[in-house]
Formats: sequence, structure tokens, C-alpha cells
Amino acid sequence: MTHDVVIVGGGHNGLVAAALLARSGLRTVLLERLDHTGGAAVSERPFPGVDARLSRYSYLVSLLPHELITELGLKLELRSRATASYTPYDGGGLLVETHEGRATAESFRAATGTGSQYEAWRAFYGDAEELALAVAPTLLQPLPTTESIREQVGDGVWEDLVAHPLGDAIERRFASDLVRGVVATDGLIGTYASLHDPSLLQNRCFLYHLIGNGTGEWRVPVGGMGAVTDELRRVAEAAGADIRTGVTVTSVDAGLDGVVVHADGLDLEARWMLSGVAPYVLAGLLGDPLPTKPQGSQLKINVLVDRLPRLRSGIDPSVAFAGTFHLGETYAQLERAFASPSPDVACGELYCHTLTDRSILGPELAAGDAQTLTYFGIHWPYDARGPEAKERGWRAFEAAIDAYLEEPIASVLARDAHGDPCVEVKTPADIEGDLAMPGGHIFHGDLRWPWVDRLGHTPAERWGVQTGHARVLVCGSGARRGGAVSGIGGHNAAMAVLDHENRHA
Repeated sequence: MTHDVVIVGGGHNGLVAAALLARSGLRTVLLERLDHTGGAAVSERPFPGVDARLSRYSYLVSLLPHELITELGLKLELRSRATASYTPYDGGGLLVETHEGRATAESFRAATGTGSQYEAWRAFYGDAEELALAVAPTLLQPLPTTESIREQVGDGVWEDLVAHPLGDAIERRFASDLVRGVVATDGLIGTYASLHDPSLLQNRCFLYHLIGNGTGEWRVPVGGMGAVTDELRRVAEAAGADIRTGVTVTSVDAGLDGVVVHADGLDLEARWMLSGVAPYVLAGLLGDPLPTKPQGSQLKINVLVDRLPRLRSGIDPSVAFAGTFHLGETYAQLERAFASPSPDVACGELYCHTLTDRSILGPELAAGDAQTLTYFGIHWPYDARGPEAKERGWRAFEAAIDAYLEEPIASVLARDAHGDPCVEVKTPADIEGDLAMPGGHIFHGDLRWPWVDRLGHTPAERWGVQTGHARVLVCGSGARRGGAVSGIGGHNAAMAVLDHENRHA
């Protein structure tokens, strides 16, 4: 055969798989539809004439394991943010430091009128850490069993975070609607669900947001998200992987002993195919029955400001915006937004990359006070699309943030070469069109528990990357432990191939 492995999709997971497989001596070719690799983890200049490279779709890094960075030899710098989160409210704001100290405790007391809510907070996240420390070491290994994880944590931890809807534990353990909301948001980013959903989708989303490297800390990649995937491409090509961009795969013939990938007039034969595209897209390429199409529920807004706006609370903007800035995310607001999704409701969170890393700005901007702001809105209706819906989404965001500012956000917006405000709005439909993500779903579908009740028989099953075809594996976010920028799906698919090759050598 011409190749040992063909990888379809040049996102970060595909690049991880390509690096590992090529390094192991397998003839590996990667095909990417776009004219560049990186998928959703890219840095681009969205504003004409403005030298600012924003992380356009994916913003922060948590789940990328330190062990994988070391194994691949990646030259990356991931910086901690001094502020974990800030949640404004009428008359003040709830500040949570990355390394919690007196300021965090005093902020909880001022926001809730008692010290008990901070005590409850510390106890709850102590439980979350217990579960994270049990799960994180398994992510680059064959799937663990449910029971093997269950026996490592206390009964209360399992009941609150795994067995019952997350909303039950939040309502029982916290009295403050504000604090409840801050806790709940990690269960809803990129996920359309009630906090009481019996499917426990919100619990699974919460878990993935808290288990990165056992700490759950979300860090800023120096140079932007594109620096991460550029580095992955470097090590993949150095290992000998053949990376081809601008190539559209049209169909795949999968057999028991190999595959034929048809792409732009090419017929590539290989013993294995790894899919970095969404399972829904893969089914179409294989000619399989299409599963239910996933639908995303997030609004993304990218902004450049001349300087950070002043807040009515009086807090230093460089502190408030340094972490995750919550808007419209009290517990009650979250549940209302789920029940009645509308482009006229802003419910989400804001990140300022440049307070931690100014390298994404050109020299002139970096020398001044310019900052990037990226907003991730949740519970956005998938059917809201087009210029009018995007304008409504921006106006809702504008009103939500202006409620806590001394000056309107519009007054600090930078202007591009045409004199237009540096504002970019992306709906799920836009993301679907840009990245071929079905429904604009950033996880390629619903997240699943990173464990199984029963161990599989084949390497693909044991690594959680199997499909209905023996020689086709999932290496992207659609893998059992996929989702977010982690490289875990790519690593595990590569390990499944190598396990099979070694067993049959």
C-alpha cells in the first residue's frame, strides 16, 4: 500500500497523531481541506489593517497533558492568569484569585454577607480536585473502568459530581445565586443543557473543565492558539509526516484490511485511516447512515479595544479582566437562558489574552494600552444566524457589559483600516461554515464520561477511538476523551494503531 496511515483533518489532534505515528516509522500522510492546519486552534488577523493575531475560535489551554508536551518535545509556553474569575454585580464584584488568598475570601464575604459561602466553595472544589486527580492520570492510557475511578473517590464526591445532576449539588451546597452561577458555568461551556438534565451532560462538561493536569487551571498560550498548532505541525513534519493542505476528502472505502481515501482526484490506499473530522462528517464520507446532527449553542465575539474600560465597582480593570469575566451568569440567569434561548440575552464569559501575553499584538499596539477581548456566549439558539442575529447578539453583549462599566464599551473600541469597530461575531452557523463542524458544535457532539463500564476487546475499543469499521479510527474531538484543545484524541488513536501493529508484527 502507498501509506500506512492516512489522517483526515489537520486540527491539533490530527497533528498529534501524525507526529506520533511518523515518529514510530509508519508512512503517514495528513490531508486538510483548508489552506492551513490548526482547525479551531488558530491565530488570525480578523480586522483589516490591524496587527493583532487573535485566537479566533479556541482561546485557552487546560486539558493538554504535560506528559504529552514532553513526549512530543513541544516548545510551548503556557502562562497562568493572576485572576481565575471576576463576576460583577450591582455594587461590586466577586473576585477569585488563581492562587486564592485574603482578597478572594474578603470578596466572597462582601458579595454574600457571610464567610460560609467561601468555606462551601473550598469544600466543593476540594471534592472536584479529588475526582480530577483520579481521572487526569488515565487520559493518556487505555480507558479505565467506572469502578476503578469510583473506588478512588469518596461516596459524596461520586454522588454529587457523577451520579446525580450537578444542579442538585450546587443548590444544596451553596445559598448564593451569584456563587451558584460561577460554579455552574463550567458545566455549560459549549453545552446546551439544564443543570438538572437527567442525561448528566452538564456533569460531564463540568468534569472536563476541571480535570486538566489534575488542577483544572486554564492557561494562556504565548503567541496565541496558533502557536500551539504551529508547533505541533513542526514536530509532525520533523518526524516525517507528509502534510498536505487544500485537499478535500470526498469519500472513503473501508475494508477489513485497509482503506482507500478519495480526495480531489487522488486515491490514497492505506492500512489505517484516522478521522479528525466530526463523526457526523465521517459517516457521510463512509456512506454510513447519518447520526443525529449535533448543534452548537455558543456565540463567539472577538474584540480589540484601545484600552480596557473602567468598572463601576472601582476594581482595577487589569485585575478584573485578567481571568474569566462572567456576564449574565448567575444561577437563575443560566437556567432562564437555557429555557428560553434568545439572541437578545447575553449569558457568557469574557477573556483578555493580552493582559497575560502581549506577543499577539504588533509592536505599536503592544507598546500602548490596546487589549483583546474574546467573549464566549452560551445557550445561543442555533437557528439564529445571519447579520441581523449577529447584530442582536452584539447589542445584547454590549448592554450586559455596559451595565457594569463607567463608560460604554463602544467608547474604547479600536478601529480598523476602514474606520469600522474592531468587532467580529461568530454564531454556530458561522463556525459550521468556517470549520466544517456540524451545527457549529465545538466538541463534535456530546461529551462522554472518560471511562467505561466494561473494557473493550480491540485496541481501538480499549483506547476509546473505535468506529464501525475496523481500519477507521476517530482521532479528533469525537473520540471518547476528545473535546477542547488537548491532543488526547490524537494520542490515543495513534496508540491504538501502534498497539495493533505491535500485536501483529
